[in-house]
Amino acid sequence: MAQVDEFLAEMLPRWHRAYQALCSGDVEPWAAIWSTRDPVSLFGAAGSASGTEEVRGVQEWVAGHFTGLVDEKQELVAAGACGELAYMVAFEHKTVETLGGERATYTLRTTHVFRREDGEWRIVHRHGDRPPERDDFPIAPPPARPDPGV
Repeated sequence: MAQVDEFLAEMLPRWHRAYQALCSGDVEPWAAIWSTRDPVSLFGAAGSASGTEEVRGVQEWVAGHFTGLVDEKQELVAAGACGELAYMVAFEHKTVETLGGERATYTLRTTHVFRREDGEWRIVHRHGDRPPERDDFPIAPPPARPDPGV
């Protein structure tokens, strides 16, 4: 099994359980998969932080705004692992119940960077933001192909 396959087999179930807990208002499983060794950083859709204490503060703030996970799906775009570092790039689609009793449905595009510590993968960086609207997307359409019948 390739190193990336081993990484995903180990990390995806742990990540998924922790993410479900976070989106239901429970920060502990999510915090448990993060490194407690600096450097640790977060560029989140709702807040950024650097250092284990600041990151934990943002995690608690996020969990405090969710009361229940209604639906979610992670769309894995790319992953890699080499030595003691690994990453995952994904779209996180979710519907959550908020502290105010409302439902919110949205998608985040995320990148997680992991470091192996004492034989276990830990998150050391997360970047999450909302994808741009399609009209704002800066990629030009592909060039027209010549008609093969000409």
